[in-house]
Amino acid sequence: MKTLIYIICFLLILVFTVSLSGCINEENEFDATVGTWRTAQTIQPYVYHEHIGEDYSMNVLPFTNPGDQKSALLAGGLDMTGTTIALAITGASKGEPIVIVSSLCNKCSAIVVREGSDIETPADLKGKTIAYVPGTMHHVLLLETLKKEGLDPNEDVVLKRIDFFDMGQALSRGTVDAFCSGEPYPSVAVAEGYGRILTYPYYGDNIGTINAGMITTKDKIENDRDKIQVLVTAHARTTQHLNQNKDEWLTLAETFGTSRDVLEIAEPNMELVWDIDDDYIENTRNLAIEMYELGMINNVPDIDSMFDLSFVEEARNNTNNTNIN
Repeated sequence: MKTLIYIICFLLILVFTVSLSGCINEENEFDATVGTWRTAQTIQPYVYHEHIGEDYSMNVLPFTNPGDQKSALLAGGLDMTGTTIALAITGASKGEPIVIVSSLCNKCSAIVVREGSDIETPADLKGKTIAYVPGTMHHVLLLETLKKEGLDPNEDVVLKRIDFFDMGQALSRGTVDAFCSGEPYPSVAVAEGYGRILTYPYYGDNIGTINAGMITTKDKIENDRDKIQVLVTAHARTTQHLNQNKDEWLTLAETFGTSRDVLEIAEPNMELVWDIDDDYIENTRNLAIEMYELGMINNVPDIDSMFDLSFVEEARNNTNNTNIN
């Protein structure tokens, strides 16, 4: 029975990805396969086909968990995929051969409390129960928020592990007093009236607003560099296009099942990005140090070796061209 369920799920995913992917060659094989989430802030891969030459076919596979995306990449099922910078750091700290080749999205996090609660500032979280998902970027930002307020996450609050999909229901029922999550869930809570934003947990220039990037493997870079360059340049063009056409971006995001009302609330808290500069790398380094100090990783990896900037550098030179072949 489980085997049958897996087959059905795979076929459903395939049908969905074909409908949103680029052209397919006659042999029904893809030249590239990219992983991402079905969210507005990670939407770019679904539009790559509009910025790649017609002779180049690609497939987009949707995931719900950045860890699964990374695992699929390492297993050889993906050429490039999105993942959070926090998870990329965790992988690098374990010696995994992943490389960040472009950024994907910034911001997108929020701490949400129940509408009508007495929690007015982050300091008021003392003694409260907060939903979170361990090891995520949102987890880091939550811990950083608590630390900023002088709150011990082990003594002053109760951290309760709840999946992102279930946080809203837990908040509305009073099972938790707050949650820290990524869009669109904070904006759903606001739109449906059971939650309000306590804070967008971005503080200063130490970590900034970095969130997720596009990764590949060292092997892919060594043996299939041209393909990775095609994908990164398409990513750059797509990001620029969607940033210049916000209505088109949000309209496409509605096809993922998120209402326009929610997207309009979330939009100021979402940033589509592709380029990487020295500040981005420094923020990643600071994030890794923070994760180490919080006990989330056992060592701080070589941050510079996590990045290959040659792809975004080439993309800067090519984004004025119409197609990439």
